[in-house]
Amino acid sequence: MDKVRIGLIGLGFMGSTHFRIYEAMKDAQIVALADVDPVKRRGDISKVVGNIGNADNSQPLNMEGIRTYESGFDLINDPDVDVVDICCPTPDHAPYIVAALKAGKHVFAEKPFARNLEQAKKIAEAYKNAKTFLNFGMCVRAWPEYRYTYEQFKAGKYGKLLSATFRRLSPDIAGNAWQNWFMDGKRSGGALLDMHLHDTDAVRYFFGRPKAVTSVGVTGGVSNGGVDHVISFYHYDDGTVVEAEGCWMAPNTTPFEMTFQIICEKATIRLMAEGFKVYWKDGKVETPQVEATTGWHVELAYFVDCVKNGVKPDKYQDFESVLDGFKINVAEQESVDSGKRVEINY
Repeated sequence: MDKVRIGLIGLGFMGSTHFRIYEAMKDAQIVALADVDPVKRRGDISKVVGNIGNADNSQPLNMEGIRTYESGFDLINDPDVDVVDICCPTPDHAPYIVAALKAGKHVFAEKPFARNLEQAKKIAEAYKNAKTFLNFGMCVRAWPEYRYTYEQFKAGKYGKLLSATFRRLSPDIAGNAWQNWFMDGKRSGGALLDMHLHDTDAVRYFFGRPKAVTSVGVTGGVSNGGVDHVISFYHYDDGTVVEAEGCWMAPNTTPFEMTFQIICEKATIRLMAEGFKVYWKDGKVETPQVEATTGWHVELAYFVDCVKNGVKPDKYQDFESVLDGFKINVAEQESVDSGKRVEINY
């Protein structure tokens, strides 16, 4: 195929981000868009805001040649769509993923790919029987600084892990989405599931599945029933200290932060206020040179390339590892609710 034809469901913050990324690709073309909001179906995203990035949404998107649908299911049935990209509210991910896989479409779905384990099981069954590709928006796995650190760590360059800390701190995003759905804990899962899950996934991706998790959190701090601030400790048999914190409770004037510090026997790797640095035990300080892009750009370009060339997209993720990270998030929620350490045996 000359170009991979994209059908995009949802034109909020992530949907509009994906739209612009595809628009700039030579190997992709957006042919269809679905959104329940007629204003967005006209390409008007002037009311769309996010917690990271500085996109100018004042100008309408170029909708020339793009078919529009109110229903995502109608878009899935469009015979001209090769890839269904799902960027709608979390509870709707699973029904669209299952329908798209059954329709023989390739699927890229934003995170979290499901709202609960029941939905995850339905996706797993659909994917087991599918002949098409499925990837998710676990963008941190592809984010240049995280990717570089992961590859160096896995190659043994830094030695044994001693401790690790991950942070994802956001301003309050109340009012930033259609029907303010992020602030409905039953729909979004709060900051724990919608945002902190990136670092939970990174912990599992870097270091393997922990034996158990202990999490504390603030429930209903800004949302209705969601865990809006969470701190988790991931328990490993070798005694390493691994923890992550996620929050979206600060005033909306507060800068977004995504940082980490990984201390190993030979070096400490930091993505902090001083930038991306490696502090070696011998006193050398290294500034690794990584591509000036985002994980969103990397993951979508990779998926499009795989679809175009018929190559299974498994460089950054596979379904089982993403599902495993999701199960850890479920354990974190259980730990917050119970106030106890939770063994991960889902």
